[in-house]
Amino acid sequence: MSIRHSLLALLQDQPRYGYQLRVEFENRTGATWPLNIGQVYTTLDRLERDALVARDGDDGEGHVVYSITPAGQAEVRSWFAAPVERNNPPRNELAIKLALAVTLPGVDVQAIIQAQRVASIRALQDYTKARRDTAANQRAADTAWLLVLDSLIFQTEAEVRWLDLCEARMVQQAQSAAAATARKTSSGATEDAPLNADTRR
Repeated sequence: MSIRHSLLALLQDQPRYGYQLRVEFENRTGATWPLNIGQVYTTLDRLERDALVARDGDDGEGHVVYSITPAGQAEVRSWFAAPVERNNPPRNELAIKLALAVTLPGVDVQAIIQAQRVASIRALQDYTKARRDTAANQRAADTAWLLVLDSLIFQTEAEVRWLDLCEARMVQQAQSAAAATARKTSSGATEDAPLNADTRR
């Protein structure tokens, strides 16, 4: 998630101080990705260093107000115009957890999948209810939140389907291992049979 570009976009709307930027960001995204206020001010410092924002005095209560510079406006236009890159996908903790679980002995992968499926389906129900409730009483300001909810719903649906695939793959792997063991056992019994027959003679 680009905090840098998000803050620039909000400053393009109007000058603001750090806490206002945090509140505006969370309001417009339904507080789905909470911002740490320290992170906001650290990002503002870097934006100021890069001449993308400038200090615009204060609000009379000691809050430093920031405004976007022409270079910052150009940066925001470029951000909105460019597709989100998939070259370096964000870390997915669930995918990492399962990738490690299947490579380590003694980890119950099926239990991990089942626990996550329960949690994901519950989250999907919550997102769907929130979307239904918001759409039923929709105001103009709710459009941004509905877009976020739609994204969360689609992502969670995809996660549940992926978990189903993971489970099917684990079952297939277990069946293949059981079949290989059975073949090995069967092969061993066939080799032993003549010896037993000779012994009986």
